[in-house]
Amino acid sequence: MVFIDTPVVELNQHTGTGKDQAKSLAVQAAESLYDAKGIDVVILDVGDITLIADFFVIASGSNTRHVQALADRVVYSEEIARKPMHVEGYGLGYWVLLDYGDVVVHVFREEERDFYGLERLWGDAPRVDFEEDKRTGDAT
Repeated sequence: MVFIDTPVVELNQHTGTGKDQAKSLAVQAAESLYDAKGIDVVILDVGDITLIADFFVIASGSNTRHVQALADRVVYSEEIARKPMHVEGYGLGYWVLLDYGDVVVHVFREEERDFYGLERLWGDAPRVDFEEDKRTGDAT
């Protein structure tokens, strides 16, 4: 077996953006979800664990319309210039996946989030803190 020594590339293979831009997009998406009353908004840095994406943003909605509204909030946010490459599950509103290539936004109904347990599945991934004061209610 031969191993080729190649330098580490900081560009995402799907979008050509760097990890800093991906993190910025993940934070913007998380803030949009939080502002739209998303439940338990979390960012996972999965870039060192999988080739799927650099970041997962996970949030819950209380019902299917809330899930769809949360997904709409991210897609149509004025702060997020990029549009998703693919959207899955919007029609049913149980689990909407917004695929930006380097960032994947998962918006679940609470029951589906508990069932699929992405935080457990990707438990080795570090969490990215976004505006801790927003989540604890200390924002002014």
